Amino acid sequence: MSNIKLYTAKLSPPGRAVELTANLLDIPLDIVPIDLLAGDHRKDEFLKLNPQHTIPVIDDGGVIIRDSHAIIIYLAQKYGKRQALYPDDPITRAKINAALHLDSGVLFSRLRFYFEPILYGGSSEVPQHKIEYMKKGYELLDGALTDDYIVGNEMTLADISCIATVDTMDVFFPMDRSKYPKLVAWMERMSRMPDYDRLNREGSLEFAEICESLRLSNAAKAII
Repeated sequence: MSNIKLYTAKLSPPGRAVELTANLLDIPLDIVPIDLLAGDHRKDEFLKLNPQHTIPVIDDGGVIIRDSHAIIIYLAQKYGKRQALYPDDPITRAKINAALHLDSGVLFSRLRFYFEPILYGGSSEVPQHKIEYMKKGYELLDGALTDDYIVGNEMTLADISCIATVDTMDVFFPMDRSKYPKLVAWMERMSRMPDYDRLNREGSLEFAEICESLRLSNAAKAII
């Protein structure tokens, strides 16, 4: 059986969440790089896979799954050797699903609210209200951490999805370490995942560097 194809970009926090999950589950992936800045996600070939033109997308022998949260649930349910990532218990699953929605609807959407105008709109602004709106996410997630992990004392899909986003946010605008001790401790625990730096941290750093470079370039163009 051929490996699952993952259409993604190293810059993408959702894509990195899928890679982290697959790595934990020992699922080999064939990475198909999508250059967002070159517009690969809007080309006809990719739009046939995902008309919403977002990454990541997987092709598992003809089964196409879009959205990182749907993908990691699919991988855990179909290939999961670590039941703790997405246990059968409906209460635990409900809590994990709630955290996945927190990532999608709050954390990542606020990060996206900041970077999209820079990447695609030619903006050079760093509006303070957007920064504060993003930083509010630290407070929301810190308040959700009552145990070692987001749902109990074992790592689940909720943690994997959120760490990809939060690590990227923290590179853009570092949190006040003294203000969020629970969040800092959780991030430290998550950083001990196998291949964490290669699969997540490097992408966070590269993404921030590219955004800042583009922001400065956009500012220079505006002056001209």
